[in-house]
Amino acid sequence: MEIAILLVVIAGIFVVRSIKVVPQQNAWVVERLGKYNAALTPGLNFLIPFIDRVAYKHSLKEIPLDVPSQVCITRDNTQLQVDGILYFQVTDPMRASYGSSNYIVAVTQLAQTSLRSVIGKLELDKTFEERDIINAQVVQAIDEAALNWGVKVLRYEIKDLTPPAEILRSMQAQITAEREKRALIAASEGRRQEQINIATGEREAFIARSEGEKQAAINNAQGEAASISAVAEATALAIERIAAAIRQPGGDLAVQLKVAERAVDAFSKVAADSTTTLVVPADMAHVSSLITSAMKMVQAAGRGNA
Repeated sequence: MEIAILLVVIAGIFVVRSIKVVPQQNAWVVERLGKYNAALTPGLNFLIPFIDRVAYKHSLKEIPLDVPSQVCITRDNTQLQVDGILYFQVTDPMRASYGSSNYIVAVTQLAQTSLRSVIGKLELDKTFEERDIINAQVVQAIDEAALNWGVKVLRYEIKDLTPPAEILRSMQAQITAEREKRALIAASEGRRQEQINIATGEREAFIARSEGEKQAAINNAQGEAASISAVAEATALAIERIAAAIRQPGGDLAVQLKVAERAVDAFSKVAADSTTTLVVPADMAHVSSLITSAMKMVQAAGRGNA
C-alpha cells in the first residue's frame, strides 16, 4: 500500500514537472542539463522531468521603464535636470537570458549615458525646441547596443526638463521682454496704420472736394455761357425787331423822338448832380445835329441787317 502511494506521488511529480502551460505573450527558456535547449511558446508544452528545467521567464509585452532623473550638462555649460521614460520589448528570449545578467539595468544605464551625450551636444535653447530629435537619437544609441541583449527599444520620451532656478528667472525675464517688445511693435504698427488711414482719407476727401469744385466751376461756366448766349440771342432778336420797326412808315420819326427823349433825360440827370458843371451849347442846333447823326447810324445799321 505504501509503495502504491509512493508511486502515485512520484507519478504526480513527473506529470507536474513534464507539463508546462505558457501564458500568451510570454516565453520561457528551457535548459537541458544546464544548457540552453529551447524557448517554450504560449500553450501546452512537455518537458523531460529532472533533465529539463525552466530557467528564465520573459514577458514579450511592451514594457515602460522609468529612467531615473539625472543632471545633464549642455553645450553652453548649463545644468539640466532630465527625467524620461523608455519603452522596450523582449524580442529574443535566448539573448535576453544569456546576453546580459540584467538587461533592464543595462538598458536603464545605457539610456542615461546616451541622454547625457546627446544633451551635451546641444545648447540650452535647443534642448527645449528639439525634444523629438533628442528622443530619436537616444533610441538609436540604445537600440544598437540592446540587440545583443535580445531587446528592441521602441521609443524614449523626455518627461521633464528642469533648468536651475537662476536660468528659469532669466528665461522668464527674456520672455517678458520679448512680449513687451512685440506689444510695442504692434502698437507702433497700429499707430502707423492709423496715420496712413488718416492721410489716405484726407487725400481722398481733398480729391473729392477738388472734383466737386471742378464740376461746380464747369457747371457755372456752362451756365454763364448759356446765359451769355441767351442774352446775345435776345439782344439780336430785339435789334432785328427794332430794325424791322424802323423800316415801317413813320419809323424814322419814332427813332428821332426816342433819341431826343434819351438826350433830354441825359441832360436832366447831369443837371441834377450838384457836383457836375454843365456846359450847354450856345447853339441848340448842335443837339439836332447829334440826333441827325444818330439817325443816320440807325438807318445804316438797318440797311446792313437787311
